[in-house]
Amino acid sequence: MSAQGPPYTSGPPSPRDAHAPKGANPLKRGSDTFECWLRRVLTVVLLLGLPAAAISAGLTAYEASMDAVRVQRAERHEVTARLTASVKGDDDRAKRAAQVRWTDSQGLVRTGAALVKPGTPEGAAVRVWVNRDGTVVAPPMNTLNATTSGWFVGVMAAFGVAVGTYGAWAGTRLVLDRGRYARWDAEWDLVEPRWSGRFHR
Repeated sequence: MSAQGPPYTSGPPSPRDAHAPKGANPLKRGSDTFECWLRRVLTVVLLLGLPAAAISAGLTAYEASMDAVRVQRAERHEVTARLTASVKGDDDRAKRAAQVRWTDSQGLVRTGAALVKPGTPEGAAVRVWVNRDGTVVAPPMNTLNATTSGWFVGVMAAFGVAVGTYGAWAGTRLVLDRGRYARWDAEWDLVEPRWSGRFHR
């Protein structure tokens, strides 16, 4: 009985292995290389694009909101009005709309609706905001509103970049995996008959 060596004996590398680049993986596919480079590119996009988009979008929203603040402050002003009727109710938390009357800077008597606390008696003084046309409007925006708007838009922009980057990565991985499985199935269809035939002899 002759002893045979193991099927995977150590020895000098084959001529093909001798010409392979140092550190190269013979099992690495072209799709693997593409995936590796795509991951690097998307990482750079995420690290640089996320803060850039957040800062740019946030500052743009803040500046636009500050423009609106300045416009509203120039167009709106507070006046002292009087209630034309008592506001019934005992709930101090829920304000109700009530008719008020005031005299503008030109001496014209104007009326409008304003939100006042329930239980306020007729003739009570209330402060309301009006525009240049004498219409009761909401108070103008302030710097806190502009700051909040800037932060909100900036965070949403950062979230959008993160979601877009992940979507590009996940979509590319899905396409690559489908191609890999298709090639694997094609290669297995060629190899499997010869491989399984050894056990039927």
